[in-house]
Amino acid sequence: MTPDYHGHFAGKTVVLTGACGVIGDWLARGFAEQGARLMLSDRMPDKLRTLAERLPTETRTHVTELTEDASLRDLIATTTQAWGAPDIVINNAGVYPSGWLLDIDLAEWDRIFDVNLRAVFALTQGFARAMVEHEKPGAIVNISSGAARKMRTTVVPYCVSKTALDRLTKGFALELARHGIRVNSVEPGFAAGSEASPVPPAHVQAVTAGIPLGRASEPGDALAAVLWLCSPAAAYVTGATLAVDGGNSIGASVVFQDKKEPL
Repeated sequence: MTPDYHGHFAGKTVVLTGACGVIGDWLARGFAEQGARLMLSDRMPDKLRTLAERLPTETRTHVTELTEDASLRDLIATTTQAWGAPDIVINNAGVYPSGWLLDIDLAEWDRIFDVNLRAVFALTQGFARAMVEHEKPGAIVNISSGAARKMRTTVVPYCVSKTALDRLTKGFALELARHGIRVNSVEPGFAAGSEASPVPPAHVQAVTAGIPLGRASEPGDALAAVLWLCSPAAAYVTGATLAVDGGNSIGASVVFQDKKEPL
């Protein structure tokens, strides 16, 4: 069940990247139900349009290519021209490619960091400048991953990008605090189904089986954390990382089929 923040988000402007992804869709619906105005960003125009049409709130869309500077600048300009400075920015978009370090080429390495880190820096900088100019305190939430703290084979660049994102989140939190802008991150649990970074069924089964709380992420999990961080209830929270992953980032549960009791 989504928490009720007693109208706090009604009329607030929320920028959300990666809106057409699994978690992006959950966040878009959740903020729309709270009455927020949404600027939905993704690279898939048809899916953006379909999502926007289903939401019960004022919604605009922007087809954004996060690897292109001109597109990043246009997202910022489109938002500020329509609504002035946003109240909330959620850097949700990310890619999760798989490959051994000996096989990944430099172009793929650059793409991972362009989307997962460089775009976050550019958008946070641009929107924060607008917030400062309009003297509008606000909240920025970066969607990270337990991979920031837990290295995994075949996804090392992703892990490194999320570790760097954690440092960037804390750096922005330090420098924007004097403007009343809070910057935090959320590490959602495992949620399969991304078209941008598809994973095979065997991988989904293996990861889910090892999650201590015994299930994959559900729509209300990350949403509740992001809403809380953007609400007055978290007014004294900045530079924090909130893991909402069923314990997956602290270790995997291993069940031995021939044992009824733990070793």
